[in-house]
Amino acid sequence: MSSVYEVLAERGYIEQATHEEELKALLEKEQVTFYIGFDPTADSLHVGHFIQVMVMMHMQRHGHRPIAILGGGTAMVGDPSGKTDMRKMLTKEDIENNATSFKKQFARFIEFGPEKALMVNNVDWLLELNYVDFLREIGRHFSVNRMLTADCYKSRLEEGLTFLEFNYMIMQSYDFLELFRRYDCKLQMGGSDQWSNILGGVELIRRVEGAPAFGLTFKLLTTSEGKKMGKTESGAIWLDSTKTSPYEFYQYWRNVDDSDVEKCLALLTFLPMEEVRNLGSLEGSEINRAKEVLAYEVTKLVHNEEEANNAQKAAQALFGAGQEEGSIPTTEIEEAKLDEGMEILALLQEAALIPSKSEGRRLIQQGGIYLGENRVDDVNLVVKKDAFVDGKLMIRKGKKVFHLIKVI
Repeated sequence: MSSVYEVLAERGYIEQATHEEELKALLEKEQVTFYIGFDPTADSLHVGHFIQVMVMMHMQRHGHRPIAILGGGTAMVGDPSGKTDMRKMLTKEDIENNATSFKKQFARFIEFGPEKALMVNNVDWLLELNYVDFLREIGRHFSVNRMLTADCYKSRLEEGLTFLEFNYMIMQSYDFLELFRRYDCKLQMGGSDQWSNILGGVELIRRVEGAPAFGLTFKLLTTSEGKKMGKTESGAIWLDSTKTSPYEFYQYWRNVDDSDVEKCLALLTFLPMEEVRNLGSLEGSEINRAKEVLAYEVTKLVHNEEEANNAQKAAQALFGAGQEEGSIPTTEIEEAKLDEGMEILALLQEAALIPSKSEGRRLIQQGGIYLGENRVDDVNLVVKKDAFVDGKLMIRKGKKVFHLIKVI
């Protein structure tokens, strides 16, 4: 079996590593405890986090021990990396609630337990620190001049960098030192935007403990044009099915640019690289087959096989994939009814999706009705012909009920 470093490199994850040859050798000869931090600044992980989750899964499959840090303490400060202004300040209650949601999601991907993965919260040590003692023990190892050259700070100097945020690098570095002392954690991993913060922790351990420590960053999930993936006009693509439905999630990956398919297959699935390369080499209309594989595999990983199957069938019905169309309940509507548009409540009743208009209003007000990928927010919405694609419109009620409207 290839070493995990070779696997991560072949699949395109690795951006930078400290002490690369030492790290390669270490990962080959012993079980390594490593960590990745996740600040709970929202109530769900999103697609950008999923690259990090995939790395953790690869590492665990190769016998290494993950630590998922929930940044309950660092979230109270806010990471300035990649931000043009200060992050919104969250309350302790918000952070605690978000951390609870993260825990539930991680449990779907990582195996936790004795001698397996750990999940810890840096609030356990950061909030107990004595500020003066912390400055004397830890702060003296950091050069302000050097910190200001880090990308996470340098890009903010013109806009204004608060002293609160300036502490973030030292706090994250201290996390690494604390994990090294508690769990013999020797490796910190994270997105490429965390390189400066990770270097701080690596150097801190080597100075304070005189022991080897390592850092490794992986590429952010971006398009071939360099833009971050995982956002649509309606917002982020979340891993929580109540925030982004499995169908919406599936459709996002089904619609990625042709040039991004092979990269996404390598980073976001466990398909063998030979199959990834074969699918990525398809051209013209054939590349749609690769996109369907991508959408199905990622949806299956994030949600489950049943949800992936449902999303695939719904998408095939909407876009006319032959016999699969019969697996989705369908209502035919005469084109003349749409000449002046049709009220959404009337359309839902026509499709027998609601027993009454009052029930329809309740569903819409609770965010339970979607036309295609778009949530319906207006109970007085008038649905017109331009909402249909090739004479078809998919309605979703709740998380799992799909209904196809066809114009005749």
